[in-house]
Amino acid sequence: MAGPHAPEASDTPSPGASGKPRVVLGVSGGIAAYKACELLRRLTESGHDVRVVPTASALRFVGAPTWAALSGHPVSTEVWSGVHEVPHVRIGQHADLVVVAPATADLLAKAAHGLADDLLTSTLLTARCPVVFAPAMHTEMWEHPATRENVAVLRRRGAVVIEPAVGRLTGVDTGKGRLPDPGELFEICRRVLARGAAGPDLAGRHVVVSAGGTREPLDPVRFLGNRSSGKQGYALARTAAARGARVTLVAANTALPDPAGVDVVPVGTALELRAAVLAAAGDADAVVMAAAVADFRPAEYAAGKIKKKDGADPAPVALVRNPDVLAELSAERPRAGQVIVGFAAETDDVLANGREKLRRKGCDLLVVNEVGERRTFGSEENEAVVLAEDGTETPVPYGPKEALADTVWDLVLPRLD
Repeated sequence: MAGPHAPEASDTPSPGASGKPRVVLGVSGGIAAYKACELLRRLTESGHDVRVVPTASALRFVGAPTWAALSGHPVSTEVWSGVHEVPHVRIGQHADLVVVAPATADLLAKAAHGLADDLLTSTLLTARCPVVFAPAMHTEMWEHPATRENVAVLRRRGAVVIEPAVGRLTGVDTGKGRLPDPGELFEICRRVLARGAAGPDLAGRHVVVSAGGTREPLDPVRFLGNRSSGKQGYALARTAAARGARVTLVAANTALPDPAGVDVVPVGTALELRAAVLAAAGDADAVVMAAAVADFRPAEYAAGKIKKKDGADPAPVALVRNPDVLAELSAERPRAGQVIVGFAAETDDVLANGREKLRRKGCDLLVVNEVGERRTFGSEENEAVVLAEDGTETPVPYGPKEALADTVWDLVLPRLD
């Protein structure tokens, strides 16, 4: 009965024998299957024990020897291989995380309807750990009502279904349906695995996050800007996606890769950011304004480059105020029950200035941190105090920006609706 890739008894170690988190990487039959090799490499190199379970169609794109060599485990597609190990039950039972990348429309349909006609779909039925699907298909297939309903079913059951990226598809087609960057998929998997039984507690929620720093043009080559890298806002977007939310990221002048499962709206100026945030906030459950938005912009824009004149001082640059997007959102609340979170970057009297800003802006939460040339901006770490409208203060010690991001979402959750 055993197939050509049947594992020996020693190929399937007992639970916990390796001492590593156990990940099942399911691969379905799409052209993006080759990208899963990079995801597999990142998982194994970061200390995860990965078992690859492809569909028969997936092996038409990437062969079993490749998966076996990269994972260190034998590869099979059917339940008839190594029957004495009961693989269709054991693989899912022993997993700490199951991730399917790419997940085709066919695979999503089978998973939503509980079909179990091969090893991967059987594994999905027996898994009691977090499950992540990374869909990849043509835009028309992704947007079809059948696929959308299948995705909704999986999300209601607690699975994390990542939104596809927008970009080049098979052939000359371009649109939404592209598998996200493997490095970003890895970050989602790492976050989901770290949360464990906590699960996708933001499932069914739409959140809007702003990130980066706006730039106000002075002439065609110069602008007024700030040092914000966007890393904290991107951490907020990544953690929200890993917790199951639909995320819109309004990104101002960043040089960071798009987070997996996040709809990214690029902007440049404060006025562009305001328009994008207000447009996205109409149906949002929460809006987190992490971007460094310029308070002022030049009153006049020079159509040509401003020239330096010998012996003459430059003309003063007149400034005008930009709209206060955070105060506007807090006052108008585009959706009833919406939670608004602001950020306050201070250089002195940090908490006193933060408390005054919270009162003035009218938001629900305000993340206050001390900034400087070598502090916070561009760093992978952050330290802050989250002030709430009810007077409570939550200190977040120095550490990774994603830790602060998780604290923010932990404080947002009980305030939703």
